[in-house]
Amino acid sequence: MRVITGKYKGRRFDVPHSFKARPTTDFAKENLFNVLMGYVDFEEGPVALDLFAGTGSITLELLSRGCSRVVSVEKDPLHYNFICKFIEKLQDTAALPIRGDVFKYLERCHEKFDFIFADPPYTLSELPDLPDLVMGQRVLKEDGLFVLEHGKTYDFTQHPNFVAHRAYGSVNFSFFKPKEA
Repeated sequence: MRVITGKYKGRRFDVPHSFKARPTTDFAKENLFNVLMGYVDFEEGPVALDLFAGTGSITLELLSRGCSRVVSVEKDPLHYNFICKFIEKLQDTAALPIRGDVFKYLERCHEKFDFIFADPPYTLSELPDLPDLVMGQRVLKEDGLFVLEHGKTYDFTQHPNFVAHRAYGSVNFSFFKPKEA
């Protein structure tokens, strides 16, 4: 896994072959962040949440691009430890890895985020409910953005908070924003 741009540009972290998580491909990640530049002002130091953090690839990219705080939630102990190790190597105090269940975290979370990214397992039965859950828990700031990575079998275009969809090969991203107050 490599960092596309920012202060850690070019840094590589080898993901163990034994990992169950599939990191977002460099091609998809690079294109996603190109699109995000129109939605998120990374120079302002946004606060971000990476749900189902997996290998931490998105966390790493968010840190590199200047997020003032990145909370990463990952349930798997091997993946969580991997994320902690690369954060320790970087000595980046903006990162906060949390080992835990995403759904329990969202229930208890009182923090609001400028940007939320979720890359759940594509077979997760609750995947279609994630936009409603994130919007319903009010963890996204009024002008924030939620991006859900998913397989091609899902279509969120009819969701009331849906704003855009991007597909890069088999990787799909749906973008959501809170409704205007």
